[in-house]
Amino acid sequence: MRSMVILPSWKPDDIYPSKLAKSAISYQHPLGLLYIATCIQEAGHEVELVDGAFWTHKEVLDKVRAFRPGFVGISANASMWKKAAKTADDIKAIDPAIHVSVAGPFPSAVEEKCLEECASLDSVVIGEGEMTVPELIARVEAGEELEGVSGVAYRAPDGAIVKNAERPLIEDLDTIPIPRRELLGDFDKYESPPGSYKQKPIAIVMTSRGCKARCIYCFQMKGERRIRFHSVERVVEEVSMLVNDYGFREIRFLDETFTADRERAMAILKGFREKNLKFSFYVSSRVNTVDYELLREMKKAGCWAILYGAESGVQKNLNTMKKGITLEQTRAAVKAAKKAGLKVYTPFIIGIPGETYEEAMQTIDFAIELDPHYANFHSMTPFPGTELYEKIDEYGTMSMNTDDYTFEGAAFVPHTMTREQIDELRTIGFRKFYSRPKFIFRRLFEVRSWYDLRTVLKGASSFFWLWAKRDSLRVRRESEDAGEKPEQAA
Repeated sequence: MRSMVILPSWKPDDIYPSKLAKSAISYQHPLGLLYIATCIQEAGHEVELVDGAFWTHKEVLDKVRAFRPGFVGISANASMWKKAAKTADDIKAIDPAIHVSVAGPFPSAVEEKCLEECASLDSVVIGEGEMTVPELIARVEAGEELEGVSGVAYRAPDGAIVKNAERPLIEDLDTIPIPRRELLGDFDKYESPPGSYKQKPIAIVMTSRGCKARCIYCFQMKGERRIRFHSVERVVEEVSMLVNDYGFREIRFLDETFTADRERAMAILKGFREKNLKFSFYVSSRVNTVDYELLREMKKAGCWAILYGAESGVQKNLNTMKKGITLEQTRAAVKAAKKAGLKVYTPFIIGIPGETYEEAMQTIDFAIELDPHYANFHSMTPFPGTELYEKIDEYGTMSMNTDDYTFEGAAFVPHTMTREQIDELRTIGFRKFYSRPKFIFRRLFEVRSWYDLRTVLKGASSFFWLWAKRDSLRVRRESEDAGEKPEQAA
């Protein structure tokens, strides 16, 4: 069956503040869709992947008309849900016979609610879709009902909404085929924020799925707090293919915690060296899973930067979030990474449940004390399926508009703060951190190429707007442009 997987059309201004988008925008490979598309192709179906980051909504629909699929799968997180629903509506208007399904973090969290909110949807894929989607397509192609397809909620012929049994998580990740990056088309169109990479083109890789931490703001599939790993051999095979066959020069590992298993991480690094793979890479980690020896080996293998979720400079607030780390561990991990020669990125959260204005200022001071290469100051976001979302009345209030769920808008407001204070504190954080002479001179000293200079200039432009425009961190919605009033928190 001709099948199409779609990431709905979106614009940078939908996610990032318009004045800062140039230094924040990120067009990354839609890895989740790529896994699904590869599995559809492996099952013998013709498939086309449409990444709406590069097409208007009209162009996406034109591609549907030209390809004439029998099945369309649409990806959606919370902030993209409305766009996904509109895409489904307009595809059904093109051809009511097309089976339209939706998958992703948001559908997996709210499940059959998607069918209730969008009459154009025929089914919802809940959880991991690599096995579910090919089975679903086989049923659709055969003209059979979806009864018994695990991991699916669907609209029955009589209009009733049915939720099938859950599909167990995939235990052996090596059974999932390596994503076929050629389905993406031109690799050069994908961009990462200036300063967040060393070389292009950049590939996205996941060597594991899941996390053992219990953070109240993080969605884990089916609520399970554990990690499933690809084998070391599979990781080295995939990276070797990306570097030698596809020509990627840098890899961003999207694991929640690349260093969750120290010995495995060491074995992967050894495999890279034994294959003599020449590439640079960037990882995310937790401050309680690293040490200087491991970080030094990562540097030798090509790692140039590491991201630690520092989140707060107040231990009470780390405990509230169930982060499972201490301030001293963060200090030690940042120091060890710098000693190993790695650049350090540390995101922080403003608007933690119970956090006061003064405590948020302490977090900003902590970021300055750590002096990472880059810091970010996000707002707390109550994603469906998280403890924060489920206990919202206990923790604070939240926006009823999923467009706000981007880390850039104050979608959540704790009882101890106001929405205006969160916006103000984020602005203060960026201003104080990036206006320090130490930071400015370090960035200028690091300029070695035109890329470095361009990175500095884009950052300077964003920094100018942080000072010049009071609401520079605010994301403007299309609904506001049309004259509608923003929805209030509930």
